[in-house]
Amino acid sequence: MFAPRSIPWPLVALFTAGYLPPYLLPTTVGRLDTSLPLSTTQAGAVGSALLLSSATAGFLLASRVQRLGARTPARFGLALAVLGYGAAALTTAVPAVVAGAVVGGFGSGTAMTVAAARIAAERDPHRASTAGLLSVSALAGAVYLTVPHLGRAHGLPLAAIALTALAVWPLTGRLPGGTAGAPACAPAGQGADGLDGRTGPDDTTVPLPHRRSGLVLAVTVLCWSLAQNSLWGVSGRIGLTQAGLGDAALGAVFAVALGAGLVGVLVAGALGPRLGRAMPVGAGTVLIAGCIAVSASATTPAAFATGEIAWNTVYPVVLSYLIGLAASLDPRGRWAVLVGSASSLGTSAGPLTGSVLSAQAGYPVMGLVLGAGLLLLAAPMTAVALHTGGRPLLPGAIRRRGGTPAALVAAATGTPSGAVPEVGAVEQPVVEIDVEAPAVAVQGAYGTAGPRQAAATPGSGTG
Repeated sequence: MFAPRSIPWPLVALFTAGYLPPYLLPTTVGRLDTSLPLSTTQAGAVGSALLLSSATAGFLLASRVQRLGARTPARFGLALAVLGYGAAALTTAVPAVVAGAVVGGFGSGTAMTVAAARIAAERDPHRASTAGLLSVSALAGAVYLTVPHLGRAHGLPLAAIALTALAVWPLTGRLPGGTAGAPACAPAGQGADGLDGRTGPDDTTVPLPHRRSGLVLAVTVLCWSLAQNSLWGVSGRIGLTQAGLGDAALGAVFAVALGAGLVGVLVAGALGPRLGRAMPVGAGTVLIAGCIAVSASATTPAAFATGEIAWNTVYPVVLSYLIGLAASLDPRGRWAVLVGSASSLGTSAGPLTGSVLSAQAGYPVMGLVLGAGLLLLAAPMTAVALHTGGRPLLPGAIRRRGGTPAALVAAATGTPSGAVPEVGAVEQPVVEIDVEAPAVAVQGAYGTAGPRQAAATPGSGTG
């Protein structure tokens, strides 16, 4: 399914290091209130602070990744993750744990931002993001199987995150350095914009495309992630106190659930864009709403395991399509970073929201509230996918050597906007051209420039 040479493995590793903290949220929060003098709500607040710091890094770096390059910010983020999470794991002083978690969160958020921006610039961002989700799910599952057998110390999951960041550090040497560098695995001769040996203008000077769709997607993904992680942040306590599982059994359930997530990611990678994005996003969100209600109301180990496993099977599938949808809105990766940061912002509020809701109304009511919210979110998310999905011009586009669509080349070389259809626009019907007819008659769907004229526009030819 995955061609090894087509996957940017350094970016996948960076993606894994950046996304691991949210995946380990239940055990991280659960150990804070059992190993440290913190209440359940306070432990949730620490988890929220960690993820809020991660989201802040994304918002600060969204428009600067291309100018800074990938290697330097990636190494900076990994260094902060090692120092922050490592310090939080080695101390029992609550202020130091909180400070280390916040510093580490900013570091992992920086790594996540670089990975998201560079993956969006890949020829197949869905394949790369799917490989990243596969990697982080496998690693998190291994942690859930291992950590319960090493004791109840609060620092074990934090140490796992720090060691992952340390292990990824050597791979940053394969990332581009300098300013406006090319994507890590871009074809030879292509720059950051996919152009042969050229780099485009600074991201801060190029307007964001698809602003309305991108804004709707960012807001809905924020709320979508908030709902997911409101339950995920308290899942450990539901399993222990309401479903009656022991610590080792709970870890096994989470590991199996993440293993089911691997199956979901593999299915998403195999399907790719065949189903479009609207159906997986809309129908998948509806299924997740049901799984959350089942999991939150579970009073037996079997019901809890069923809800968690079903939920974690569908969740990464929908997430992979959301990442691909955000990446398709802007080839420079800015919407991918902004939507990812909005997701992190929603994730950051999840543990505290889940703790407050469950304390005030109980776990079953919390599940119903979160499920109802997801059902409401499914409509605008599906609308964005339908509006921006269409049948893209890319498969039939005039291409330069190396595969760059003519529309992209025209956009970067100052070609008049009417000469080449917009990237992502619905493909126009082919117009038969009589070579002996007057040139003024050759118009059709291309407005003032016929398709042959568009192909001959300086800077957008095939060679």
